[in-house]
Amino acid sequence: MKTHSTPSLGLLRPWLKTRPGRLLAVATTLLTLGMPQAQASSHSDAPLIKQDPQVNLTDVYAFVRQRPSGEKVLVVEVSVRPFSEPGDGVIYDRFADDALYCIHIAHPVTGVTIQRYNFRFSDMNPVKGPSLKNPDTILSYGRGTEVGPILNVGDARQNYTQTYTISRNVGERVTTLGRNLMVPPPNVGARTTPAYNDAETGRAISGATSRETLDSYTQETTYDLPSGVTVFAGPREDGFYADTAGIFDLLDSRILDNTGSLADGLGQDGNGVDGFKGFNVLHYGIVIPLSQLPSIAYTGALQPAATGVGVFASVRRPQAILYPSRTSSSAFVQVNRLGNPLFNEVLVSLGSKDLYNRTLPNTDKSTFARFAENPEVAVLINTVFGTGFATTGRADLRAVYIPDVIRVNTTTGPVRVAGDEGYSRLSFIGGDTIADGNGNMIPSGWPNGRRFGDDVVDIALTAVASGPTFETITVVGDNIPSNDQVYNRTFPYAATPHAGTRNEKDSMRIWKAATD
Repeated sequence: MKTHSTPSLGLLRPWLKTRPGRLLAVATTLLTLGMPQAQASSHSDAPLIKQDPQVNLTDVYAFVRQRPSGEKVLVVEVSVRPFSEPGDGVIYDRFADDALYCIHIAHPVTGVTIQRYNFRFSDMNPVKGPSLKNPDTILSYGRGTEVGPILNVGDARQNYTQTYTISRNVGERVTTLGRNLMVPPPNVGARTTPAYNDAETGRAISGATSRETLDSYTQETTYDLPSGVTVFAGPREDGFYADTAGIFDLLDSRILDNTGSLADGLGQDGNGVDGFKGFNVLHYGIVIPLSQLPSIAYTGALQPAATGVGVFASVRRPQAILYPSRTSSSAFVQVNRLGNPLFNEVLVSLGSKDLYNRTLPNTDKSTFARFAENPEVAVLINTVFGTGFATTGRADLRAVYIPDVIRVNTTTGPVRVAGDEGYSRLSFIGGDTIADGNGNMIPSGWPNGRRFGDDVVDIALTAVASGPTFETITVVGDNIPSNDQVYNRTFPYAATPHAGTRNEKDSMRIWKAATD
């Protein structure tokens, strides 16, 4: 195995050397995260939620940015509905109308929710207006009261238009922030939703650098609300990338080498099999001025004493629904939650996964800490590769995952995003750091928040191979170094959804072509 030091990590090493306990915690955390990454952040985390894809959370992103006005903001974007097929006509995926999709701003130490933003969507099966213009056609998109391509969201060619209401809970006080906000159409294809796609190739165009350069559908449905927040909800490309199939097939060796030699790095060859290539998700997000958020003291992974917030997402369903009327109770129960990637998916055992989704982070200490302290994933890695990673007494993992919220240091300036000069998918391992309010250099990306493109798989596997001492840094990955679509560099940062008529899935054919 080729080992080499990563110069960029030297930026953090002096601080880490003086705090070995924290370094150990970080290393262990990353290790654990690395394995789960194979199955994505949370695309398949528990048996019950697997049966309810419209409310199955897949990824949570949270990071600090800055508006053109200079105002610093917290961006939180959440993906749901894994493996959404772009060409799944004629209905295509819609948000569940009886679910409550939530973003929580939480205490970074206790996990207690401080603010909660709620997205509630309109009828997904209307039989008349205003959401459905023409019940006497098979088409949801391309024919309403007119036939033709959709030029503006909700126009006469968009037969079905879903809307939503957003509200904010602070304690017992509930404030409605916006009503009748429109969801853009799915990317049906160049003939129906041309604004998403290149006119010649029919493929989705992404990588916008400003609001003005977003496609017109996304521009029209990105709302600046009077409360100062900005919101979006709609279809997006799945921004997660990993060789899921290889990792979960008892760590297939292809994740480390597909050129016949390990001399060129461990999992750094590229040309791997991205299990998420070509798929879309449903997506909702919010931009919150930092002036509207609390600033709470905590100590995060790979960071000195910090101040900021915790972030997680949840989805709730009515406690009871009567069919065929679909009359639902006013009481909700939580059916899914997600903070840091991979905790429920990789650390929590089968018998407790559904319980995790029903509970809140402030109960993690008493209920789920044992899974962080005794990670089964380390046992599996040791069994397959003959390594000797610690499998018990992992106080480091407990420190990272309990409670399971993404901690964001809000004293930094705006962090780099994918496409910015100096951005690295490996975050601090790739030299991508940023100064906090005291001048300390901390990770720009995960585990300080999480950005689109942060390669949590490679970061985690590297930590597995290098920790807990990090005397030698061994970079390890899964041969998937990037997403299959370019992210936006403005809100929403998630990429344009793939076109129904022009998308490609990764396959063994591609991998074999590179290795034959």
